[in-house]
Amino acid sequence: MPAKKTAKKATRKMSDEHKQALAEGRRQGKAVRDYLAALEAEARRPRGRKPAQGPSEIQAQIDAEPDPAKRLDLIQKRLDIEERLASENESADLEALEQDFVAAVKPYAERKGISYTALREAGVPAAVLKQAGVARTRRTS
Repeated sequence: MPAKKTAKKATRKMSDEHKQALAEGRRQGKAVRDYLAALEAEARRPRGRKPAQGPSEIQAQIDAEPDPAKRLDLIQKRLDIEERLASENESADLEALEQDFVAAVKPYAERKGISYTALREAGVPAAVLKQAGVARTRRTS
């Protein structure tokens, strides 16, 4: 018996426009995800007064402290202050993320069927949505 001939699968090629549309969708999705993640991190960030002492002053106390238990407490205090200072510096990145979000959110939300209300509930400020041109409407479906 002769061997069965198998049909060759036709390879499909994506058009350049399709590739560009996929890349744009990935870019928009990344901008939205990154901004929402930054908003969540900002909400979890501790608020309050700035520490009275900086890490260098506390390090001087650590070096001079003879009691190991007190030295341990001072080390933790220094680490907490360093972490707080680092998180304050990260908030500057929120501005760049916000600009990317503003550029991407309107077409992203239209494509995904995401409402103004859902974006607000996710923590996006109304002013940012207004800047992005996302209309404050009610869904009809």
